[in-house]
Amino acid sequence: MIPVTKPFLPPIEEYQPYVKDIWDRQWLTNNGPLVNELELRLKQYLDLPHILYLSSGTIALQIAIRALDLHGEIITTPFSFIATTSSILWEGCKPVFVDICPETLNIDVSKIEDAITPHTSAILATHVYGNPCDIDAIDALAQKHNLKVIYDAAHCFGTKYKGKSVYGYGDISVASFHATKLYHTIEGGAVFTSCPELLKKMAFMRNFGFNGPEEFACLGINGKNCELHAAMGLVNLKYADAILEKRRELFAYYTEMLKGLDMKQQVIQKNTQYNHAYYPIILPSEDLLVRMVEMLNAHWIFPRRYFYPSLHTLSFVDRCECENCLDISKRVLCLPLHNDLSKEELHLVIRIMLRVQNY
Repeated sequence: MIPVTKPFLPPIEEYQPYVKDIWDRQWLTNNGPLVNELELRLKQYLDLPHILYLSSGTIALQIAIRALDLHGEIITTPFSFIATTSSILWEGCKPVFVDICPETLNIDVSKIEDAITPHTSAILATHVYGNPCDIDAIDALAQKHNLKVIYDAAHCFGTKYKGKSVYGYGDISVASFHATKLYHTIEGGAVFTSCPELLKKMAFMRNFGFNGPEEFACLGINGKNCELHAAMGLVNLKYADAILEKRRELFAYYTEMLKGLDMKQQVIQKNTQYNHAYYPIILPSEDLLVRMVEMLNAHWIFPRRYFYPSLHTLSFVDRCECENCLDISKRVLCLPLHNDLSKEELHLVIRIMLRVQNY
């Protein structure tokens, strides 16, 4: 079987000493030493001032919205994982969808201003497949209209914009360290901010709002992560550069071998050091995509229609027109890409796709 993604697992011998230490300490959660060490190591690796390690990227989004005290409308993209929209709704706000750029697949910045109303409190934009949004333009709009900015950077580990980690932009940037990501802690997420006061507020929020054993600083939630997950993150961090390099090589190989396929690729933002988190292709029709998926599945190869359907079509949101997203979401397909993928497996995927196209 060739899955669309596969968790990277380090040598078990490197993980086991951490587990033994956890057993010896009997400190499993509640801001343990490994959680603190992981936060420090990630700050050093990413060259960023502040990070809070959390239980998931979804909790990170919810804490970010709550910490910024957002109300009313939040402008966002319909082309993202459902957690982007569901977190807005979960926190009692209204998602206002702005269509995407059909080249970058990110939110179309030229259409954001028309969606701003007196009820707009923020922009929540996704760096789709690790490709940075037009950060400068979004930040300029936010300053002009006094809006907060959250970046859903779930796919962005290793991506840099203008020489700086993408996590370093916006009022708050949110990461996912789920097992499907190129860097993972089994389950996990994080928030990044340059504001110390905002960091302190979110630190209270991730632990029920506790400010000491018998005092509460604010409304909180259980957003903590555990020592076992932090241990996996510490071991995996040693392999991050090698994983990024392997992705780059496989991405380049795919691109070379797929020259005969009728497809388009996502345009990567200028001034970007891209992490090659996914290999999305945009096919000329949904019919061709469906036929390719069926044939690949018949050979135990499992690409993914990621993201499909477009979030603006969900039954629990207000419907609107997002023609580009509706079109792209029907024709985009993410091909298998992970650290264990061999060139022989990659060849099999490509041969089947070319055969379907030429049939």
